[in-house]
Amino acid sequence: MAGVELTASDALRVWLDHLAHERRLSPRTLEAYGHIGRLYVAFLERHRGETLSLADLGAVTAAEVRAHMAERRSGDHPLAARSLSQSLSAIRGFHAFLDRRLDTPAPQLALVRGPRAKPSLPRPVTEDQARGLLAEPDADPDAEPWEAARDRAVLTLLYGCGLRISEGLSLTRADAPLGETLRIIGKGSKTRIVPVLPAVRQAVDAYLALQPFPLQPADALFRARRGGPLSPRHVQASVQRLRGRLGLPERTTPHALRHSFATHLLGAGADLRSIQELLGHASLSTTQKYTGVDADRLLNAYAAAHPRA
Repeated sequence: MAGVELTASDALRVWLDHLAHERRLSPRTLEAYGHIGRLYVAFLERHRGETLSLADLGAVTAAEVRAHMAERRSGDHPLAARSLSQSLSAIRGFHAFLDRRLDTPAPQLALVRGPRAKPSLPRPVTEDQARGLLAEPDADPDAEPWEAARDRAVLTLLYGCGLRISEGLSLTRADAPLGETLRIIGKGSKTRIVPVLPAVRQAVDAYLALQPFPLQPADALFRARRGGPLSPRHVQASVQRLRGRLGLPERTTPHALRHSFATHLLGAGADLRSIQELLGHASLSTTQKYTGVDADRLLNAYAAAHPRA
């Protein structure tokens, strides 16, 4: 586009292309940033009554950004404080890119403060609840034996290795039988090595011995009933069904097993830096949330057991 001034929408596409190919963000994150950016540019163009140029983005005012945040905080689908803060963070990232790469700073943006969001703690399940959830697929009367073995293997993998659903379902036939460690490519294409417990290996081996489909090395390891790759939605629905049978709280989700992995390790004496590496967190501050969870557990135990509590 040499000699032609970029529009605001052009600039947004350049930023998203940068996030996709240089930052290598996940498709889901790209979709979220694209949605936030398109709403932001559309608001500014409605507000000014014209198509915006790249230079116009540099002249955005703090009042305009605050008005956009106010609009997103109201209406039929208002954003909570945390989501609003994430939206503002994405907008700041967009403008930082425009300043750094396209020589278009937006100085007024520094005057905008985000909402104060109360820090949320991870919501793990107890060790007994986790064990019950891992054992329950075998008692599912509606599942074929290989499907029950598959569900147990997936849940054991999430809890035993602290994986995200997407990470567990990204395993291929070439990854199994599992060794003593597993190489995982997580968010931002960051690679980490996680140890594999014997119980995890045994659960995956039991599934492999029963699953009925011929799999090539590059095929997804976990398969759905008709032979296609297992979807995250199936894992979520399966856990929802199992927790209903066990009477577990709604916070019992596949991702809660990852939280439980970290919290139970911390409770057993593991150090935060090791847990950070096992979870693949980019920042130790993210992992430090689990200290709050463990402190809450200790205080609750104290309150329930101490005669003076």
